[in-house]
Order: sequence, then structure tokens, then C-alpha cells
Amino acid sequence: MSFDWNYFASLFTLESFWMACLQVIKLSAAAWVLGGMLGFLLAMAKLSSSPLLRSPASVYIWFFRSVPLLVLIVFVYNLPQLIPASGGLLSNPFWAALIALVITEAAYMAEIHRGGLISVAKGQREAGKALAIGTIGAQWLIVIPQAIRISLPTLINEYVTIVKLTSLASVISLTEILTVGQRLYAQNFLVMETLAAVGVYYVLIVTVFGFFLERFELSLDLNRRKPQTLDTDQTLALRSQAAGYKKRHQSRSISSEPVLQLLGIHKRYGSHEVLKGVDLEVKRGEVVSIIGPSGSGKTSLIRTINGLEDINQGSIRLFGRDFIKSGAAVEGKQRTFRQRVKHIGMVFQGFNLFPHRTLVENITLAPQYHGNCKRESRLNAYALLDRVGLLAHSCKYPHQLSGGQQQRVAIARALAMSPDIMLFDEPTSALDPELVGEVLEVIKGLADEGMTLIIVTHEMEFAMSISDRVVFMENGVIQFDASPKEIREAVSAERVRRFIGLSEPDLEKSSRCSVG
Repeated sequence: MSFDWNYFASLFTLESFWMACLQVIKLSAAAWVLGGMLGFLLAMAKLSSSPLLRSPASVYIWFFRSVPLLVLIVFVYNLPQLIPASGGLLSNPFWAALIALVITEAAYMAEIHRGGLISVAKGQREAGKALAIGTIGAQWLIVIPQAIRISLPTLINEYVTIVKLTSLASVISLTEILTVGQRLYAQNFLVMETLAAVGVYYVLIVTVFGFFLERFELSLDLNRRKPQTLDTDQTLALRSQAAGYKKRHQSRSISSEPVLQLLGIHKRYGSHEVLKGVDLEVKRGEVVSIIGPSGSGKTSLIRTINGLEDINQGSIRLFGRDFIKSGAAVEGKQRTFRQRVKHIGMVFQGFNLFPHRTLVENITLAPQYHGNCKRESRLNAYALLDRVGLLAHSCKYPHQLSGGQQQRVAIARALAMSPDIMLFDEPTSALDPELVGEVLEVIKGLADEGMTLIIVTHEMEFAMSISDRVVFMENGVIQFDASPKEIREAVSAERVRRFIGLSEPDLEKSSRCSVG
């Protein structure tokens, strides 16, 4: 039996097939969009810390990933037999098929979205928290855009799957492509030719819509975007606009009143206690460097100051008022806590810039979230970028910069909130040696301007040259807290001198120079 090519070709002129194609497109597109939205809500619920949300979402995903779609389509279509009131909607094959598809696809797409959400680095959420952005705001502005980019290739593949699954709706006589084909070959028995045409129609839909969805995916691929460095004229124009937003330098002075007090701070990770009753007081305008061997609790300590780590015992006071007590914001008022944490800027070891936003957008995100004027926020961002020497790169994305440049942008982002205290968590440890100097120069500039700085660092020479006090931590406690001069001269500072590599000949030389 030969293949009837003339009949096969004639099937592409039939209006019924093209109308069925339109039906498939409407059904698949609606199921993809609605299933994606419901799936995202399920993913968020499954990742929730609340069992009341997590458990039902997990059961839903488990159950509807287990039930065959064909069974669900037939069940939904016949549901009016149990619930007569649903007959007006579910007796229509299109709506029955759509509901069944959405219910099933939501379960599958929930796992796709969950994969995207958990792929977003923890540091992104921490950066949002350090900028006093609330949980919902951080999800909407920081996490979700990145998660969607991560999930999009798999979501597009799921659309292809949905297009093919629409053929199962033929079981309830929905007029889609396979149904039209079945009616034709039931009349003329040209099964092979008809099914071949049906296959071509499905391939055509997948190809056309897959092309546009892949183009959309490529448009969101930040790695394909070319770096945009502003020319000299553009840079000068922005510098002129932002001139009024440059910070006025103030004289270097230290007040007598403490701006920050840590009282009896204890911190445990499980049974391991990393902070064992730390007391620390920092005055306005003071530069305090925290040094010590790895595992001494330096990073844990600095992260408790703005609530990135809970404390198990003790309290933290900011500007003489209770700020954090035993692992929670005072009185549990998160809004009050966020208002106060805005006074504390944070620069992370790993930069934690938002990769889906340009440098300007990174800097303006938090101020605009907190209600600042968009134009003023942008002008301030340009001024800050100029301050750290990166104004010409303002339209670039973080991945288009070197590590040292990214860290300088992170400093500018923290400064955009006009903080009273700046925290630096080993700001140079992730940098190549030749990039360390440019970051340290920016930090030194902040110290010269009178900014209160708390710096966790392994740059011993820098710490000794810039600090008013150097705090040496070991085994979860502060072993020594003194000025660089005292560390060089005090007999009790021998352990600290050994750690920073300050030898006895150096001390003798320093002593002879001071006598001379």
C-alpha cells in the first residue's frame, strides 16, 4: 500500500485543522500560564517554614504528579455527575481539559520553580536583609527575577510537553488536532497520511512558539549583553548632574558616646558555641578592626550586629537603645527593626551584588524601596559610583566587572542608605592580591571622613595602620582590645603580635625610632 502524498498535502488546506491548531494554542498557552502561576505559589508554599503551608503543598504535588493526566481529564469532564452545579462549565470539553491540564502542570511546574528558587544564592537574600528590605520585597525584587531566569529553559520545555499533552483531550471529544484527524481517517481509512499530517501540525506549533520563547529566553541572558562603558562626555555629564549629591567631608573625630554596644553575646550552631559572651563597645567615628585565627567567631560576631545571625544570649544596643535581644528584634517589631538596621551598612566578603541589575540599579534598589525619589536616588548613585571611581561603568552588570570593582560597587550600594555604621566582613579575602589595594583605598577614604567602621580582616598591616582599636578574637571570646600602639608595645599583647607577624626586632626598631 503506497503513501497518498496528494491527500497528505491536501490536509494542510483544511480549515478544520487550522481551527483545531488555534484551539491547541489557546489550550496550551492558557495551561502554561495558569499552571506556571499556580505552580509558583505551590513552590513558595513548599519552601515555607510554616507546616500549614508546606504540608498541603507537598501533598498536592505528590498526588497530582502521580495521577495520569488522561484519568484526570475524564474525571473532571464527568464531575458534573457528582456536582451538578459544575455542569455549566465542565460540560464544555475545552474548560474541562484546561482545568485538568492546569491542575497537573501546576504540580510539575511547582518543582521547576522550586529548583529555581533554591538556586538563588543565600547571599542575595542576606544582601536584601542588610539593606532593610522586607521578606516580600526581597522575594519580588531580588529572588523571583533571578529564579525565573534560572527556571525559564525548563519552563519552555514544559510548554512543549503541554502542547503534546493537549492531544489527550481527544478522549472527551475536544475539537483539537488529533480529534479532527481521527474523524477523517475513520471515514477514509487513510490512517498513516492523516496521522503524519497531525504530527506536522504539532511540530509546526512547537517550532513557532518554541522559537519565540527561546528568543525571549536569550533576551534575558545577561551573559550575552555587551559591556557598556560610558565615553568621556557622558561621564562628565553624569558627574555634573550628580555634583550636588557628593558627600561633604567632615573632620576625623571620635565622640565619647557609644553608637553600638554588644553585651554578653552568645551564639551557637547546634551544640557548637562560636561566641562565648562577647562584650564590645564602639564609639561614633571610631574604626575598629576585628582580627583573629579562622574559626574564632569574627564573622559570626559582625553578622549579629545587623541581625543576619540570631543570638542565643545577650543583647545589642544601637544609639543607646535596645536593638536585638536573644535572637529577635526588640519586641518582635520587624518594621522597627528594619528602620534601625538602615543605620548599618554591610559589605560582604562575596560582594552579593544583584546580578540581574546594572550597577546603578543595584545602588538605587534599596533607597527607592524605602520611598526615596527615583531621580534623586539615581543622581546619588552616580555620585557614589564617581566616588569609588566607577562612574563610567554605571550601565554595566556586576559580572562584567573585576572582583575589586564589584566590591567597590558593594561599598557604594551600602553607602546609598546613608548609614551611621559600616560593617566590612573580610572585604578583600575573595580578591586577587593586585585588586586588594583599590578596595582598601576606598575604606581608608571612609575612615578619613569620620565614618564609624567595624572591619573583619586578615589584612594585618592595613588594620594596624587605619584602626583606632584592634580587637583580637580567639576561641569565641575577645582576648585583647587595644590601640595599634598598645599592641606594638604592651607586654600582654605578645600573642597578638605573634599572630600579626610583628617580630621583636621590629619592636626594638620602633622603640629606638621613638626615642630618637
